[in-house]
This record gives sequence, structure tokens and C-alpha cells, in this order.
Amino acid sequence: MSTSPRSRTVVGCSLLVAVAAGLTSCSGGHPLAARPYDAGDRIALSAPVGDGKKADPDKPLEVTSRDSGGRLTDVTVTDAAGRRVPGELTADGSRWRSTSPLASGAHYTVRVSTEDEDGAPGRKVVEFDTGAGSAKKVNVAFGPDAGTYGVGQPVTATLSEPVKGKAARAVVERSLHVSAKPAVEGSWYWVDDTTLHYRPKEYWPAHATVEVSSDLRGLKVADRLRGGEAKPLKLTTGDKIVAATDAATHTMTVYRNDDEINAIPVTTGKSGFETRNGVKVVLGKQYFVRMRSTSIGIAEGSAESYDLPVYYATQLTLSGEYVHAAPWSVDSQGSANVSHGCTGMSTSNAEWFYETVRPGDVVTVVNSEGDPMAAFGNGYGDWNLSWEDWRKGSALSPAKPAKPAGLLDQARLRPQGA
Repeated sequence: MSTSPRSRTVVGCSLLVAVAAGLTSCSGGHPLAARPYDAGDRIALSAPVGDGKKADPDKPLEVTSRDSGGRLTDVTVTDAAGRRVPGELTADGSRWRSTSPLASGAHYTVRVSTEDEDGAPGRKVVEFDTGAGSAKKVNVAFGPDAGTYGVGQPVTATLSEPVKGKAARAVVERSLHVSAKPAVEGSWYWVDDTTLHYRPKEYWPAHATVEVSSDLRGLKVADRLRGGEAKPLKLTTGDKIVAATDAATHTMTVYRNDDEINAIPVTTGKSGFETRNGVKVVLGKQYFVRMRSTSIGIAEGSAESYDLPVYYATQLTLSGEYVHAAPWSVDSQGSANVSHGCTGMSTSNAEWFYETVRPGDVVTVVNSEGDPMAAFGNGYGDWNLSWEDWRKGSALSPAKPAKPAGLLDQARLRPQGA
């Protein structure tokens, strides 16, 4: 009885050895077990290889099989950054063709797998470069200049060539990247064919870092139009400064990080020259500005004419709306609106405001009889669009862009207007 288990064990081992031996003998000639052969002479690449020649990026890439009894089984094309070029392989494995344009001035690696009529595998790796092509280049200039800004500062992208059509704009927009720490939800808005603005859903966080970059270079944007160069941009934000102006109570209340830090008596635009309602972003500051009525179409010597030296001038619009010192109207500040559209205050208050705010800080105006601040064309009125309407300005949104509210009235106020 004691020998039976050993007998069974021996027999079992013998069977395993026999099976293993059988597998070894059978696999020796199987084509799938063979080392892949060099398929270089069995494939053809549409791009020139070697000798300093470069492929035309405006033409699709094709890989075809020269083996009458064989076929392509897989084709992978990647650029120097490892990004794949999508393509389609025919059902019979005779041809692979790219379905997305190649980038110009790029280096590509093509990895091809084949099999012959007996099923034996082949491999080939080929590298080639693309030329510049004959298309125009769309260079991108990001703005504003690197530095620290207020939480209302939009990011801008100015294109060197106009880009029209949603598909072409989508190529550009996908290649423009904005990242923030802390992270925020944001989107691009196409102001026109050469200008995009980017803003978050809400104001940027205080003391955030914002980095802007592009990987558009070499990509096909449209026929005869390819991506060009772009210099990365890094911005930071300071404290959250919001100056809320109420034209009815003639008061500006200034907040830092949502805490009130000052309440200033002011005067805003009088009848016929009312200050614009809405959200504005500080564009810049000038210690001294000479303001003349002739710059806004008021005849010299008329009842409304003026020629004044103005100090501590903080600019809010391109057409000339400022917050500035107005010592001539101190008696009306806090009680009446007597300016030609600007927000006037005492010299000491204007100096304090001038030293407190920076470009990108937010100034709001309510209860004025003036027109609404234009979203675009007269400074940064971006925040006057709802988030829903802002998203409609993206080429990646299914909705149609909303028409920007409020057109710029060039005749009302100009950079030298009071």
C-alpha cells in the first residue's frame, strides 16, 4: 500500500515531461515564435528618410505594404514629445494613412509591425523630419507683461494672423494653456479673429500664480496656416482689492480681501457725461495727466470747456475714464455729481487710492445714469459678461458666442478727458 502513492507521483511527472517535450518540439517551427524579421524592404513610407530631406507637413503620411502576401498589422507614429499621430489602417492591412496633420519643423518616429504570408512577424522603425511648409505662421503674444496684478486681470492672447471658423479656432484654443495655483475654472473668449481673453468664472484668488503657455507650434490651424512661436508668461496676483462706487450716494468703498478699508466721498459724471455702470479693471496709473475738453469734442471757450493739470490719475478705460484728484470739486464730493465722467476725490484721498491699487484691481460703479461698461474695446470689461455668456465665446463650447454687450462710444471719453 505504501508504494502506490509514489507510483502515481512518478507516472504524473513522466506525463508532464512528455507534454512539455511535445510542446517544445511543436513550437520550434511555429512562425509566431520566430524572431521578428527586418521589414524594411517590405514597406514603403511616403515621407523621405535620410539625406537631409524633409517631409511636407501639409501632406498626409502613408505607410504601405510591398509584400504581396503579407500585410501591415500595426503602425504607430509619435513626435519627439511622445504624442501620437492618429491614423487608419485598411482592413486588408495594405496601407496606413494619417488622419491628423503633421506638425511643421518636427521629428517623427514610425514603428511598423508586419506579417508575411506564413504569419511570421516583421518589425521596422523609421525616423523622419518635416519641413517648414509654405503656410503662414500664427505667432501668439500673451499679455499683460509678467508681474503682479489685481484679481480682475484677464489674460490676453494676440495672434499674428487672423483665425476664422470654429474648427480652426478650436485648434488654437486647445493649444493655449492657462494653469493657476490655487486651481480655478476658467475659459478663453474670442474677442475677434486675432484676440482672445481668458478669465476665471470668478475673480482670481488672492496671491495666486498663473502660468500661460502654448504648444501650437507647427500644428495645422487651417489651409496654409500653421502654429508659430509663443513666449510663456507667468503672473501673480496680490491682495483682492475691489473699489465699489455708488453714484447715487457719491461714495467709493474700498475693500481689501473683502474687508472694508476706506470709504471716500466722490463725485462722478454729471448729466450728459455720466460715468459708465459696471465692472472695470485698473489699466494703469499716472502721477500727472493734462486733461483737455477738446479731446472729447468740447469746443475751447464753451461753457463745458476745461484744460486742467490732474494728479494721481488711475486709468479705468481706454477712452479716458479715471479716478483722480479733483480739488476744484471738493465741495461737491459726497453730495453731487459734477464731473465729465471721471470719479473725482480730494487730493489726499486720490493719493491714497493711487498708492493702494495696482493694474488688475477691480472698480465697480452702480446707480449711475451712464451706459453699461462695454465687455470689450474700452479696456477690460470682461467681468460684465455672465459666466454662461462668457463660455459661449469659446470655440470649444457648443453654443454660439454671445454678442458683446455695449459698444464703445469713441466720442464720449478719451484718454485725456476729465
